[in-house]
Amino acid sequence: MGDRTAFFTRCFDEHADVLAATRAGCAADLDAMAGAWLATIQGGGKILFFGNGGSAGDAQHLATELTVRFKADRAPIAALALTTDSSTLTAIGNDYGFERLFARQIEALAKPEDLALGISTSGESPNVLAGIAAARRVGARTAAFSGCGGGALAEAADLCITVPSDVTARIQEMHILAGQMLCAALEIDLGLAPD
Repeated sequence: MGDRTAFFTRCFDEHADVLAATRAGCAADLDAMAGAWLATIQGGGKILFFGNGGSAGDAQHLATELTVRFKADRAPIAALALTTDSSTLTAIGNDYGFERLFARQIEALAKPEDLALGISTSGESPNVLAGIAAARRVGARTAAFSGCGGGALAEAADLCITVPSDVTARIQEMHILAGQMLCAALEIDLGLAPD
């Protein structure tokens, strides 16, 4: 057994380094993303979140923050995670293949006034990329959270917050931090919560 204290210290230090780099490198992208979320909701649209694994968990978490509440009791904000309906997910996976998991739902649910937000730590998840492509076909805005230099996802989406790290855990930590800050900013921008 190694030295746990040293291991935990390294993890904290790595997190702090990625946090500082994300704060410095993603401020403009975060502001642009906040503007897109606001424009979507003010325009009568909804935000569709999707991703795999831990990113699926983040999609559900952020959709819940909006449809229920983040800081204050307020009117619900239209958001949906495309990662929660087991019947739909298994039917699409079985009948059309895993790569179509999000694209098929976006084809059914997305409108031009919506924002489709794909989450992938690598930026290379085929089903997330297919979801973004499907959103473009229906005329919806597209956004992404990525890492590892952004990958193909950063090029495919209109807006992308790319965490400057190649470590999945650190990327996911920054994704949920950025997502929660965006939820709070949206409540404030809509006049639903104090600054």
